[in-house]
Amino acid sequence: MKRLALCVCLLFVAGMVATSLSSLLAEGKSHPVNGEVVSVDLQGKTLTVKNEKGENMTAPVMGKALDSLKTLKAGDKVILTCLDNEKGEHQGITAIKVATEPGK
Repeated sequence: MKRLALCVCLLFVAGMVATSLSSLLAEGKSHPVNGEVVSVDLQGKTLTVKNEKGENMTAPVMGKALDSLKTLKAGDKVILTCLDNEKGEHQGITAIKVATEPGK
């Protein structure tokens, strides 16, 4: 009986791990983007940033990053975590960190 209980527990744990991995893989890949805030659209939940190449990019802000959106203003230096789909296209910003300059 103990063996049966142990096997059931192991199958349950394996199922939980498989579910967690599949949800992570379905989310896509994320990568950091350094830039400077150009504009913030609170109502539209978007952020426009000038990246290191000098190009403006506008992306939707998702999840917990929405809280950070309220504190940003034009000119802020930020490090964004951008979520991409399987094709490598930007889906949105999942995290925003205000970059601190050395010596401050």
